[in-house]
Amino acid sequence: MDLEAFELVLLRTPDNAPAYDDAELERIQKEHLAYYAALRAAGQVVTNGPVRDQPDQALRGLGFYRTGSLERSGELAEADPAVRAGRLAVEIMTWYCAPGTMSKPGRAVTL
Repeated sequence: MDLEAFELVLLRTPDNAPAYDDAELERIQKEHLAYYAALRAAGQVVTNGPVRDQPDQALRGLGFYRTGSLERSGELAEADPAVRAGRLAVEIMTWYCAPGTMSKPGRAVTL
């Protein structure tokens, strides 16, 4: 069977996440969102976003990268301003799916 490969990045809250005041958290979040928008625009991230209703509350979001390399995707994920600030930690793995799955339209949800 033919499969497409992506690098799946899980973003988690680390046990030792530093505390920041509200203004700093807002700045970090804005930079995090802008960073992912740039990665999507560059074609390095296919899609990404937060999770909700997860049993493990440390899991905060997912990113599906397409760089062809766990190493390169890891470098990009680690450069996320929220990761650099210690607010998020990265787990990365290869994920496979049927060809074209990631290009099919999904349903829009407002969070």
